[in-house]
Amino acid sequence: MIRSPYSSDPFPFSSSASTSSCNSLQRETKVLDLFIALKVHEDVMVDDSSLHLEREDSFKDLFDLMQPRSRLEDLVRHYGVREGAVHTNPSGVNVSSSSSSIFRVNNSGTGSASTSKRTSDPAPLPFSALSVSFSPRRVGLVLTTSGRKRTIVDVARTRDEKLEVTAKKLVRQLKVWLSDGSRSSGII
Repeated sequence: MIRSPYSSDPFPFSSSASTSSCNSLQRETKVLDLFIALKVHEDVMVDDSSLHLEREDSFKDLFDLMQPRSRLEDLVRHYGVREGAVHTNPSGVNVSSSSSSIFRVNNSGTGSASTSKRTSDPAPLPFSALSVSFSPRRVGLVLTTSGRKRTIVDVARTRDEKLEVTAKKLVRQLKVWLSDGSRSSGII
């Protein structure tokens, strides 16, 4: 049912700890739940009446739009967290260290250690406030704050481009958007 190039591994970043699909950060599992519910509904209708014809197009929206969009959101979460542009903490506090230790050795062979605060990195966006607008030719990253939705990043894509490539483009553009100070408009 899932057509390439939209999916590779359905659970690529799963950890050993088991979580229910309701509490999962993965948005693609919600689409799997919808598929199961739709399939059960269709099976019940076929069993209930001999006049009911199963409609193949009932699964079209699910696998042509919802599944690739959810998969892309999961990939943006993965690559965004890795690049420091997105966080998944409910508290909104970045758990990574914002200070770095540097050990310098001078010409006489003695060394000194210093700790410096990094202030150049912009704060990452919460993944819960991000979603993806998905079409065959363009993909956008939508930020929702205070009930307002705003497309903050928009990239072009080819129809057969892998979602992993598109996600990396989105995260790269998100980092540019964050570093340009585009957030100073009071949205966040």
